[in-house]
Amino acid sequence: MTTYARYRVRIIGRVQGVGFRLETLREANRLGVTGWVRNAKDGSVEAVIEGEEGPVNAMIDWCWSGPSFSRVAGVETIPENYQNEFKSFTIAR
Repeated sequence: MTTYARYRVRIIGRVQGVGFRLETLREANRLGVTGWVRNAKDGSVEAVIEGEEGPVNAMIDWCWSGPSFSRVAGVETIPENYQNEFKSFTIAR
């Protein structure tokens, strides 16, 4: 039986202006998860990630490193009820 998960994620550190959103999109597509990623006004990056539990957890693990020019200081995760809301992963504005 497949288990599905959904998380709201906040990535803190030097994560804006370093290609974090684009690389997050690429990694999400590679892993087959859906949702969105966007820059937050406070300098962090926010995302909602959903899909099969294994790939979602792998995506969250990836957020701890991000692209090579980023410097991640922390990743906050909030579990949410899986909604099957998205058809793909996008960069939100």
